[in-house]
Amino acid sequence: MGENSKSSGLRKGLTNYGDEGFSLFLRKAFIKGAGYTDDALSRPIVAIANTGSAYNPCHGNAPQLVEAIKRGVMLAGGLPVEFPTISIAESFSHPTSMYLRNLMSMDTEEMIRAQPMDAVVLIGGCDKTVPAQLMGAAAANVPAIQLVTGAMLTGSHRGERVGACTDCRRFWASFRGDQIDAAEIDAVNNQLVATVGTCSVMGTASTMACIAEALGIMLPGGASPPAVSADRIRIAERTGAQAVAMIGANLTPARILTPKAIENALRVLLAIGGSTNGIIHLTAIAGRLGIKIDLAALDRFARETPVLVDLKPSGQHYMEDLHRAGGLNTVMREMKALLHLDALTVTGRTLGEELDAAPPGFAQDVVRPCSKPIFPQGGIAVLQGNLAPGGAIIKQSAANPSLMEHEGRAVVFENAEDLARRIDDPDLDVEAHDVLVLKQIGPVGAPGMPEAGYIPIPRKLGRFGVKDMVRISDGRMSGTASGTVVLHVTPEAAIGGPLAIVRTGDRIRLSVAKRSIELLVNGEEIAARLAALPPREVDPEERGYRKLFLTTITQADEGCDFDFLKAVRTVATVPGDGT
Repeated sequence: MGENSKSSGLRKGLTNYGDEGFSLFLRKAFIKGAGYTDDALSRPIVAIANTGSAYNPCHGNAPQLVEAIKRGVMLAGGLPVEFPTISIAESFSHPTSMYLRNLMSMDTEEMIRAQPMDAVVLIGGCDKTVPAQLMGAAAANVPAIQLVTGAMLTGSHRGERVGACTDCRRFWASFRGDQIDAAEIDAVNNQLVATVGTCSVMGTASTMACIAEALGIMLPGGASPPAVSADRIRIAERTGAQAVAMIGANLTPARILTPKAIENALRVLLAIGGSTNGIIHLTAIAGRLGIKIDLAALDRFARETPVLVDLKPSGQHYMEDLHRAGGLNTVMREMKALLHLDALTVTGRTLGEELDAAPPGFAQDVVRPCSKPIFPQGGIAVLQGNLAPGGAIIKQSAANPSLMEHEGRAVVFENAEDLARRIDDPDLDVEAHDVLVLKQIGPVGAPGMPEAGYIPIPRKLGRFGVKDMVRISDGRMSGTASGTVVLHVTPEAAIGGPLAIVRTGDRIRLSVAKRSIELLVNGEEIAARLAALPPREVDPEERGYRKLFLTTITQADEGCDFDFLKAVRTVATVPGDGT
């Protein structure tokens, strides 16, 4: 794997000056300015995609991880070369981090293609970073291995254990409802994020970490170690060493991210009570490889896959507890009968071989056996009906059982601005059994499909102790949130989907048992309202990335990827009939 190979090391992807020999000569001359020797430059190159940023505390441990990865690469005989890409932090990205996910994926893909590397280690963490990196790496198809920054540790407020961000929402709801005062909300604000790292619950970041491990694109045991633990540093070192081993074995993403791996990830997503966002991201990753996720078949998976992990927001524990319980290995061992054990991983061994080699199980109370699940069916249900012809999603494991079968009057907010203006109006005409509907927060409408689908309970109801209502939108919600919230309504309102024609006073019926979401208006009236919608117009003043986004973004059922970034043809549809 040395310099003599024409397709590896510094010889890979030579800059075009019309003379290959001169291109290599010039490249070596400049990199030697950084103090490298010929011996170092003859080694296989493992690049490290560093997403550290002062705007991203979820990645605050990136410098330590980079050093550990470098150590692992060098111990295995490789040359580590660090390079930056953009970094996306959930609460620091305007208008929303989802708006920037595809940009980060393009950055990642093109930097992998442009720079000489035999393998790449991807450092992700915050919600959109892991999917962005896997989307880019899948398309570039250089041997790649995912490392996550890890979850933060929990804090303490007045003797109560707290952690971002399920507890953030719980305390804020109490503050909005006047159950706690300004002094207490300020005090808890100091404790919710006790260390650097990603959210300490089964939000989108933890979900994507678990999905990456389930896909086999991460080292076994890599999803759960906390950000500030020695275990996390050791996983980073081992990841660097494994990246070197992957070069000789040519373990490219195309060999690992197979239809069987995607199905394994979907099973794990359901069993961990994972974020609804995980479906969109996994759809986008699979789409880069020509693998289509069938939502109707996914719902069949959901009906036969129990929720086994007792973590917030579907349960009570935190990510550090899952790590102490043995991590994702404990979960996958319980559900071996539902997994493709012959799927290949970055170790060169199969998932089944890795589970057999994992340390034995032990008594713990975080991961339940299949015989005593925390929820008998998968955490996510796929809904369809005249309100969502292309499908919608509800996280049933985090919903109120009493609202899973519900009919109520629609109280409609036309967009996020309308919601902000009226939701706390004491004169708002709303009652606890009504259905809150928010339009224009889909991929195009927002733009960027913000996590605004977790519509706040109107303040006038919150003051009377109302904690949950049926809420419907074409947007997303944080994986850290809970409640009876219908999301990803497709097609979205902004492109003329039926959600656009819902009016206050209409009645809506939700039946999770029947997997249906229906607008109780007769077909002729629905058709007349749809025909009266104005045609969609693109502002001629739009420019740059926003214009690219608005003109090429796909809907939630296609992963909200750009249409030109998806694989040219579909090679497989999952879940398949034979699983």
